[in-house]
Amino acid sequence: MNADTAPTTAAEPRDAAGRPPVRAATAADAEAITRMRSEYVLSSPLTEDWVRQCTDELAPRLTPEGDARAFVLDAPDGTMAACALGLIHPVLPAPAYPRGRAGRVQMVATHPNHRRRGYARAVVSTLLDHLADVEDVTLFELHTSPEAAPLYRELGFSGNPALMRMTRHRPPAVGAPGEQPVPTWVPPQQYADALPRAAAFVCLYVTDEDDRPLQLHSVYSPGHPWHMIGGAMDLGERPWDAVMRECREETGLTAAGPPRLLATVYGQPRAQRPYSTLQLIFDGGRLTDAQIRGLTLNPREHDEARVLPLAEWEALMPARDFARLRAVEKARRTGVAAYVDTWGNA
Repeated sequence: MNADTAPTTAAEPRDAAGRPPVRAATAADAEAITRMRSEYVLSSPLTEDWVRQCTDELAPRLTPEGDARAFVLDAPDGTMAACALGLIHPVLPAPAYPRGRAGRVQMVATHPNHRRRGYARAVVSTLLDHLADVEDVTLFELHTSPEAAPLYRELGFSGNPALMRMTRHRPPAVGAPGEQPVPTWVPPQQYADALPRAAAFVCLYVTDEDDRPLQLHSVYSPGHPWHMIGGAMDLGERPWDAVMRECREETGLTAAGPPRLLATVYGQPRAQRPYSTLQLIFDGGRLTDAQIRGLTLNPREHDEARVLPLAEWEALMPARDFARLRAVEKARRTGVAAYVDTWGNA
């Protein structure tokens, strides 16, 4: 989906209120919408056979009995300048969407000759208003590009471009004089649905008595061959409890407290990982040679534990992994906790 948010010019068509003249699409607009999708949304244009097939599929859905709703903006020459298409589908009811009706913004497209005039904002805003006010849709979802995501955040969506969501309800009616106002408390599930998603991990930084980092060799992650003791937190688990569990499962040792946080590491969402990641890295202390020799590895996860000077780890790890290890080593050495926010960017 694309977005265009630049100021308009005096030559552009406007309605009586000064807005772009958006209209509801009908079945007769199915082919033009299909061609807009083919040319400006899909990575490869559709063949003519597919254009006909998609047009035939979309036309009956753009009726009051169908599940598609679209709004378009016509250019002065009668061609389609911009359009927004949404699909309505049922979901199980929840406090955030009690009617059990959801809407997916399937596509938003603007012809290149008419971009940067606010047309995308006009058609998608009208679509969202119609779905919420007329169709009783309260849950909205869409997939977009990073460039267009700011527009949808302005319209109330949250999350990352791979999946943005919004819940929207009609404003409460104004009561009679003296009537108690309608509560504006947001149900917990509605509030939770609006929050960005993140996955939480914990790690334990352990060295030998000469302060050489100990790391485990993974049998399942070629992209991260060597890493610290640790893993994902379970739902409701406290970070230090998760560290102790991971340490027992991966090495057979019991992590010694008290908890001492060395670093916080943040990772941006990516296509293969749609959530942000947050890692808390704790100090696991120093192990004797006998303790290191006595480690009991889980063969489903690791096949070797190795101790090396920090500089020698660099050749065995991706750059981002070594940057994290170096920051953690410095944090223990200096006593100043590290903050790394470029995890996963490389």
